[in-house]
Amino acid sequence: MDIDFPLVLVVLTFATGVVWLADVLFLKKRRLADLDQGGEVGESESESESGSGDKEPWLVDISRSFFPVLAVVLVLRSFLIEPFQIPSGSMLPTLEVGDFILVNKYAYGLRLPVAGTKIVEIGDPERGDVMVFRYPEDGSTNYIKRVIGLPGDHVRYRNKQLFINDEPLPRDFVARLPPMERWREQLGGVEHDLYLTMGRVSGSGEGEWVVPDGHYFVMGDNRDNSNDSRFWGTVPDEMVVGKAFAIWMHWQSLTSLPSFDRVGGIQ
Repeated sequence: MDIDFPLVLVVLTFATGVVWLADVLFLKKRRLADLDQGGEVGESESESESGSGDKEPWLVDISRSFFPVLAVVLVLRSFLIEPFQIPSGSMLPTLEVGDFILVNKYAYGLRLPVAGTKIVEIGDPERGDVMVFRYPEDGSTNYIKRVIGLPGDHVRYRNKQLFINDEPLPRDFVARLPPMERWREQLGGVEHDLYLTMGRVSGSGEGEWVVPDGHYFVMGDNRDNSNDSRFWGTVPDEMVVGKAFAIWMHWQSLTSLPSFDRVGGIQ
């Protein structure tokens, strides 16, 4: 079972914050009042036994220690930058399995944690962006794909050629790497590389789509090996997480050493 880390983080931050605030406003004063009522002799005896005149309950102590840290992490992850790891090869050759990336959380507007509701308009996804979003069919799993179609666009994919509003996207052949071919495609203002499997591929996702308002059509750069909008539909705006902008580390597995050879921006 996948753990919804953002939800867990919100719950823990809220819970520790409530305990800490309750202690500041009510509980600490009550503890001090109880000590005062015991008198100096009683207080001295209590201190000698416990080692403290105002020993905090363990829950208060933990909440006071962890709440500031959790609050900072929540703000950073929710509104600024969040790290992700690439789990599959659907974005090859742009992103490899084991790449650790950074995602700009405010590029497409400030959003409430977990709910994803946009509260401050800053920008919108553009063609060619590498975007992280929550998988529409379960609302929790994070996916990463390239934005192909914007609201109102007519997207067509035939014979491994992509058309946007009936215009074929310019592309150039780069290399043959059996069983793959590497091509360079121009999508909006972004030039990026993609993989196409040599020969005819069954179930390659050919078809035509019109992108609804408030939605985005996304595809993987590994065109014949990507589970994307061709198969499950478009991404609603409320599922958008942020824009991937950099690779900061590559770590294939726990049995290998981290590498920094791939550090750099994402096109």
